[in-house]
Amino acid sequence: MRVLYLLRRLLMLFLVIWAAATLTFFLPRISPRNPIREKLIQMSTQGGYIEAGIEEMVAAYEEKFGLDRPLYEQYWSYLKDMARLDLGVSLANFPKTVMSQIADALPWSIGLLLTTTLISFVIGTILGALIAWPRSPRWLEYLVAPLMTVSAVPHYIFSLVLIYLLAFRAKLFPLSGGYTIGTVPSHELSFYLDVIKHSLLPALSLVIVGIGGRALSMRGMMVTIQGEDYMTLAEAKGLKEGRIFYRYGLRNAMLPQVTSLALSLGFLVSGSTLVEMVFGYPGIGTLLATAIRQFDYFVIYGIVFLVILGIGVATLLLDLTYPLMDPRITYEG
Repeated sequence: MRVLYLLRRLLMLFLVIWAAATLTFFLPRISPRNPIREKLIQMSTQGGYIEAGIEEMVAAYEEKFGLDRPLYEQYWSYLKDMARLDLGVSLANFPKTVMSQIADALPWSIGLLLTTTLISFVIGTILGALIAWPRSPRWLEYLVAPLMTVSAVPHYIFSLVLIYLLAFRAKLFPLSGGYTIGTVPSHELSFYLDVIKHSLLPALSLVIVGIGGRALSMRGMMVTIQGEDYMTLAEAKGLKEGRIFYRYGLRNAMLPQVTSLALSLGFLVSGSTLVEMVFGYPGIGTLLATAIRQFDYFVIYGIVFLVILGIGVATLLLDLTYPLMDPRITYEG
């Protein structure tokens, strides 16, 4: 039964990735814009004139990239390339490959978002559970209003507030960038410290807003389970307060939190686009925004495909680990 369930989930993962990749392929082609023509015109007008024979150059580049072929041929080639993880070359930054651009930006996004996601998950989950626990200190209830306020503010708006207060006014953090302008990236300790200094402010914005949302959702789940029979039975058996809180309360209430965490980890590939743009952070989010602005088909394809793959794999792993967290969940039957 478990093998059959796993096969069904793998088939579902394949179908989801195929459907999403297909949608990603056709949506940019609905627009009448031609990325090659726009890029060539932009390059030719930088000198103050429009180069003659621009249409012939557009036709030559379209032939080189295969954009002059029928749509079904382009689609078939696209699927074959995706299956080999061959994401092609960038239209706007030829001859750079899409994979090389993603490889340059991916460590920045993963380093920032993985750290902030795990920190906000741990602090938000424990804080929300403590706020809802009847025997917790009463002063924790005063945190509900600030948490609700923070969770309602988008990440990028909160980022602008932090930039103004902590970077522009107090000058405690750099205004933008992944490292100091003019610094040559290296494996020296000074460079890593510079990177950490530049990442503290975007990390702080992501952590604070993330803690607010996760704490409120955990508080709601904790309130819901307090009237369950197993909680009443644990109290009637005279179990220790800590054991009731962790083993009976926290463990059962955090399942939706784990689902949210798995989906958040699936989005690590895409980064937090608007936050990275606000801070000028050199991550995947900034790369995606630039590709959309330049209408760079293949970069958009590559990033979205990796996002779909990440979310699908994260969801699959979540389904397989659920029975380990909750014995009530089983594959049988």
